[in-house]
Formats: sequence, structure tokens, C-alpha cells
Amino acid sequence: MSISIDNPPTINWTGQEIEIIDQTLLPDELKVIRLKTVEDVVDAIKRLAIRGAPAIGACGAYGVVVAIDQITTNEVTQVISEMNEAAETIGETRPTAVNLSYAVERVQKTAAEGKSKEEIREFALTEANKIFTEDRDACDSIGRHGAEELSAYTNLMTHCNAGRLATTGIGTALGVIYGKALAGQPVEVFASETRPLLQGARLTAWELSNAGIAVTVIPDSSACSLMTSGRVDAVVVGADRIATNGDAANKIGTFTHAVSAHNAGIPFYVAAPITTFDPETSNGQDIKIEQRDPNEVRGVEKSNVPTEGVEIWNPAFDVTPAELITGIITEYGVLRSDYSKSIEDLLSKASL
Repeated sequence: MSISIDNPPTINWTGQEIEIIDQTLLPDELKVIRLKTVEDVVDAIKRLAIRGAPAIGACGAYGVVVAIDQITTNEVTQVISEMNEAAETIGETRPTAVNLSYAVERVQKTAAEGKSKEEIREFALTEANKIFTEDRDACDSIGRHGAEELSAYTNLMTHCNAGRLATTGIGTALGVIYGKALAGQPVEVFASETRPLLQGARLTAWELSNAGIAVTVIPDSSACSLMTSGRVDAVVVGADRIATNGDAANKIGTFTHAVSAHNAGIPFYVAAPITTFDPETSNGQDIKIEQRDPNEVRGVEKSNVPTEGVEIWNPAFDVTPAELITGIITEYGVLRSDYSKSIEDLLSKASL
């Protein structure tokens, strides 16, 4: 199967600025914007102009370099202090996706070894480039392992967007789909809308259709019926944080799909790079779930939600218990239960 994946790139470092696709405008407009300041980086991440755990991790990493360029002093101690302050601001922009804080802290730590402002910037940029490249390579490996694991499955369902728009490469969950296509395996995709911001309907459908992969958008509420109809062979989703027991946080609605898949006897896979595993989080109850602006729900087109006297609960993520997950597809291979043991072995191997 001939597919086209990466044009233009989701995130690009120009040498001085960060270029990103403004995903809030898709699918109506494909616009590349430049992030020139820390404020630009924070705003882009917060309003989901760039989104997806690995992508915001890379953006945050380059954001530290942008922060260094904004510092006016050359005094090393002050440069490091101002860099750390900016890095903390960037790293806290979205709390659930562990890739963001991991990437920012990694660049911070490396840059702080510099003996001059120029060397601090050089070290920061080198580390940010490594983070970018490592994620790109991880996506390729996830795609290959996923294609092998799901080689017998043709009709896959996914939720939200875990493709090239969410990473620096071909994606995680969609990386598996691209991996199947690149391996010559037949693949068709059901993409759930992913309310309230419609990342599935707007982004996954746009991305897959542009790549030449057959995709059908379904209402979130129809997924259970679709799975029990026998038209779905397997479900594969991404993740924003995975606890050491295998509990996985992903876009709100994922847990519902996992329960439906379990009820229908369908395999349910999570695809994520090692940077999404959090060694400091033992289970899903300890994962901080980001609460989004209530107007994301009130602002849905043709919404009839009253503007006064009605509260909105709008969590961005939910947590799928490990016992509902068939396997976790990583760049190192497919993890299986007992996840506490397989994740421990993985983190030990990668020295995280």
C-alpha cells in the first residue's frame, strides 16, 4: 500500500523558533505557526495548537531553548535560574502527559552543565534534538512491533489522535496502523469522534485520509454497538501516562471503549513509547487528571447546554485499568500482564 505521512511536519525547529501545525484549525485550514517566546509555547500547548504527549514533550524541550534565547544576561548562575523558572512554567502547562515534564527536566538537567550561556544553549538544543529523534525512532519501532502483533487484524478502531499529529514521527496508535500499511497488510480504521473537541473526527480522520488509509468516523456513543456487531477486530489507542502497574491514562472516553472491547471479546491495545511510563506513579489513582475549560463542552456546535445554573465536568483524560489491556506496544516490543513485572523489566532495561 502506498501512503504519504509526514508533510508538513507536525513540529520543526528552525534554528531560532519552533514551527508547528496549528491543530485547532484542522481540518478546515492547514496552517503552520511559529513559537518565538516562552509565552507562545505555553499558549500553544495549553490551547491544543500542539497536542499529544510525545509532541508536547518535544515542543517543551525546544521551548527551553527558546527560553534561553530570551534571557538577556550572560551570567551563568542567572541564566540557569531564569531557564529553570521558564522550564517549570512550560512543564506544568498540561499536568497529565508525563512526556512534557520528562522532556523539559531532561533538557534542564543537561543544559545546567554548561559553563557559559552559549554552552548552556548548545547543550539544551542538543538534548532537545535527541528527544525529537528518539521519539521519531520510537514511533517507527512501535509501528513495526504493532504490525507484527496485529498482523491478523484488518479492521481497527482508535480513539482521539495518536498519530503523526501527536508525535514527532508516524505516531503510536496510528503508528501501528501506518506500520501495517507499510508492511503491505490490509487495514481499515474506525475513528471515534472524541468529544468535546473532536480530535478523532477532525484530526485522525484528516490524517489517515490524507495518508491514503480508509477511515470511517463514528459517534463516540456508537462504539459499543459497533464492537458487538463483529465489525471491529481490535482496538488500539495511545496514552499520556502509564503507571507502573499498567494502568493507562488517555483521552476521556478510552476507558469506556476498553470496557466495551472487553465485553465484546475484542483485544484492546495501548501503544506508547517508554517516555510515557512514569516510574513515580504506582497506579492510575495517582495520575493527576487535567480539567479543561467548561466552555469546551458548552461550545460544541448546536449545543443546548444552558449557560447559567448548570455545572460542567470536563476531564481531559480517564484511566483504563491494566486488567482491560491486552498488551502495551512499545518501541522495545509488546508488554503483557503481569504489567508490574514487565514494566519493571522495561524501565530497568532503558534505565529510566
